[in-house]
Amino acid sequence: MKIIDISWPISDTMTTYKDKNDVALSWVKTFENDKVRESALCMGLHTGTHIDAPSHFLQNGRTIEWTTLDYLIDDCQVIDMTGVEGAITAEHLQDISITAAIILFKTRNSFLHNNAPFDAQFVYLDAGAAAYLTATYPMLKTIGIDYLGIERNQPAHCTHTTLFENGIVIVEGLRLLHVEPGIYQFICLPLAIQECEAAPARAILISQ
Repeated sequence: MKIIDISWPISDTMTTYKDKNDVALSWVKTFENDKVRESALCMGLHTGTHIDAPSHFLQNGRTIEWTTLDYLIDDCQVIDMTGVEGAITAEHLQDISITAAIILFKTRNSFLHNNAPFDAQFVYLDAGAAAYLTATYPMLKTIGIDYLGIERNQPAHCTHTTLFENGIVIVEGLRLLHVEPGIYQFICLPLAIQECEAAPARAILISQ
């Protein structure tokens, strides 16, 4: 058994969405002064590896504590999309056989360094691809991607809303450079934050 960490490392120099630079790590107590170490972290809930809840974009969508954990612990399929520039479209997906209920898209986004400036041209899943996936694979329950958003510059946030309206959980901010395409066990556990639209998470793959 091999455990592969696919979480985005958290630091105050990490990539943040649209370069918000909203991660602050600070020392509350130091060993030199207090004979103990204690620190504090302040960051947005959409920082690094995180799970979006339907309330992020749906007016009456459920908040993160309603996310079913069995949607985040199951077999998953890592799909190679590293040759795609711009958007993953329905056409890119038509020759791929999807067999797992959780899919993760590995794109050229994973080639970017964890601390690189935000790439406004990141590869994303467009609305047509989201519609294709929900119509073609009704067993899908979770979709993940290797950047801080699953879509960009789409009016009405159609990728998010299409997936949410079909009961699909969205995981963003994965790191997949060191992961080969294939089938793995996926474990991704959000922090038990109440009544919010997202939660940071630690994500791993298990390869037999």
